[in-house]
Amino acid sequence: MPHPICFIFGAGPFFGLPISPAPGDLVLAADGGYRHCQAAGIIPDLLLGDFDSLKHLPQTIPHHTFPVEKDDTDTMLAIKYGLEQGCRTFHLYGGTGGRMDHTLANLQSLAYLAQRNAVGYLYDEHYVSTALWNGKLTLPARKEGIFSLFCLGAEAQGVSIRGGQYPLDNASLSPFFPLGVSNHFQGDPIEIQVTDGCLLVCWELP
Repeated sequence: MPHPICFIFGAGPFFGLPISPAPGDLVLAADGGYRHCQAAGIIPDLLLGDFDSLKHLPQTIPHHTFPVEKDDTDTMLAIKYGLEQGCRTFHLYGGTGGRMDHTLANLQSLAYLAQRNAVGYLYDEHYVSTALWNGKLTLPARKEGIFSLFCLGAEAQGVSIRGGQYPLDNASLSPFFPLGVSNHFQGDPIEIQVTDGCLLVCWELP
């Protein structure tokens, strides 16, 4: 049986659902992300967090309450729960566009998932981001659109890009210089590879 797909709703701005949960998927609301579930007409399987944003908990939905003073963000609590339930694909909504520190934390969370043989997609109003760790990623062909690569962590080695306007071949990407920003689709699939390290890959939503 395939692993369930996990959908996590955070409390940041919500821009709609490019991909919606299907029957059997795991839906988690991280604190105030429950309001986005309500707006989308979705009943989550579980609410979790410290609930400093969501003051009134619905009594009909299971919830796990955590202290305000903790190491994990509410979104990370949801990610860890999803991993415990066997999920390996995560779609994160409401995780960008609000507080900058939480946006950066959620981008780091993508790397956390990648290092655990899982993949996360973080959706903004116009972009989606994922982390690629020691592997390959193919973006479907498009006539136009922007994609970018950034190094997450130590210098990434063996970085290659094929199919984009600006190719790379076995290059190194540093966290101190944005060499991979603003590349372009030009009608072919985009093939991205990193042999040693972690990349943040962002591309425009269709």
